[in-house]
Amino acid sequence: MESVVTLSGGDAGELLTLQRAAYVTEAQAHDDVNLPPLMQSFAELVSELTQPDVLAFGLRDDSRRLVAAVRVYLSLPELHIAELGRLVVAPDMQGRGRGSRLLELVEERLPEQITDLQLFTGERSLGNLRLYSRFGYQETHRTPTPGGYALVHLAKRVR
Repeated sequence: MESVVTLSGGDAGELLTLQRAAYVTEAQAHDDVNLPPLMQSFAELVSELTQPDVLAFGLRDDSRRLVAAVRVYLSLPELHIAELGRLVVAPDMQGRGRGSRLLELVEERLPEQITDLQLFTGERSLGNLRLYSRFGYQETHRTPTPGGYALVHLAKRVR
């Protein structure tokens, strides 16, 4: 069983590698190699991970390899809403419940004042949409992208 870890700036290199590997399939599905997670630099990720309003969690396997991660952004104008983002699972570990485990973990570790979670994913990310639906997220709206696909915005009340 993997161990849960809180990620920090010192984990940025490994997290960036995981993030890029996980988003390749998203880029292929949406015919868009310029997805922000693929374009994020090491320095940008280090900066993000050191922000007090960013929570970052990961799963490490028995060999200490980071196999899944997620970030939660707490700085929305409405203090009771957080945005879940960059949920990633190593391509060779997908389909084994790690995404579900991360979603459960986020809800367990949210600050008490957070009552709602928001997120978005590409409309062609069918596995992601199924996962989020199983966890009670409901579509709120869609926004078009220059790449010819829409981002599907979802939300869930957690308290």
